[in-house]
Order: sequence, then structure tokens, then C-alpha cells
Amino acid sequence: MTLVLLDNAAVLVFALSGALVASRAQMDIIGFFFIACLTAVGGGTIRDVLLDRNPVFWIANPTPLAVACGAALVVFFTAHLFENRMKMILWLDAVALAIAVAAGAGVAQSLGHGTSIVLVMGVATGTLGGLMRDVVCNEVPLVLRQGELYITAAFAGAGAAILASLVFTAPTAPLLACIATCLILRAGSLRFGWRLPVYKPRPPRT
Repeated sequence: MTLVLLDNAAVLVFALSGALVASRAQMDIIGFFFIACLTAVGGGTIRDVLLDRNPVFWIANPTPLAVACGAALVVFFTAHLFENRMKMILWLDAVALAIAVAAGAGVAQSLGHGTSIVLVMGVATGTLGGLMRDVVCNEVPLVLRQGELYITAAFAGAGAAILASLVFTAPTAPLLACIATCLILRAGSLRFGWRLPVYKPRPPRT
């Protein structure tokens, strides 16, 4: 039940960010629905396909699609009220990332997978929906922005879930550890400019 709630929460927040990106691209209402749904369920769909979860979570229960379309409709009529939509997108995306990584890692753990699969599924669930959104909308993917802690935050969050599952017996401990770790790192990157080293080309040696 907890994992279902996390999936739905991630769907809602990712749908809001997707619809805001659609507003920046000046799409019609159908475009809003499409981008919101793509962003909201993209990562979870790939996770379920790779883990052979049948049926995929939004096919088993179409509620996430309704949630995503509802969020898109709200944003369609209210996006103009935000002075800085890009800033709102970044922070919504950060919250959605943390929740989705926890959901992805939690699903993999619940199926008994090992460390490497938990890490990959956490990162995939958290990042691939936003990556699809940005590519379709012809935006520079947030995942690939120079030096920003995005995939790193997702990876660290999934790792925190694994460590917490070894230390604590409470079933919610790994999920909370994942969300906290991922959100702190991503928020730190946005608020304080935390960065990874970026490759800088050098002239060839003669």
C-alpha cells in the first residue's frame, strides 16, 4: 500500500512539472495531457517492464492517468499565475525525483532483488520520465545539466534505502531514508549550487 501511495504521489508531482513544461512550449490542452502523462508514468513504466511486473502499475489501476490529466488541466488554467515557471519546474521535479526513486527502489526490494537492481530501478524510476519530457519538449534534459546533482542524488537515495534496510526493521525506514537523502542533495544543488566536477577539454600534448 505504501508503494502504491508513493507511485501516485510521484505521478501527481511529475505531472505538474510536465504540464508546466508544456505551458512553456505553448501547447494545447491535448499536449498538456500527453506531456503530463508521459512525465508522470514514464519512469515507472520502464521499471515495471524491466522487472516483469505484469500488468504495469497504471494498467492495473488507471488512477495515475486520471491524476496526471487532472494535474495537467489545473496547470493549463493557472500556469500564467507563476512569475518564474522554470524555478517551479525545478523544485517540483526535485520533490518528484525523491519520491519516485523511493518508489522504484522499494518495488525492487519488495521483489527480492539485489543491490545493483535496486540502485538501477531507483534511478530509472526517478529520472526517465523527466528525461522523456525534456526530450519531447526540446528542452535541455535536467538529468544532463552540467555538474548538477540529479542522477547522483537519485543514486545516493537508492543507496540510502539499501543501507537503511540493513539497519532498521521498520518497512518505511528505507523509503524515508531514500526520500530524505535524494531531496537534500537535489535541493542543495538547486539552492546552494552543489556540483560535480565537469570535464574541461585540454589542448593535446605535442
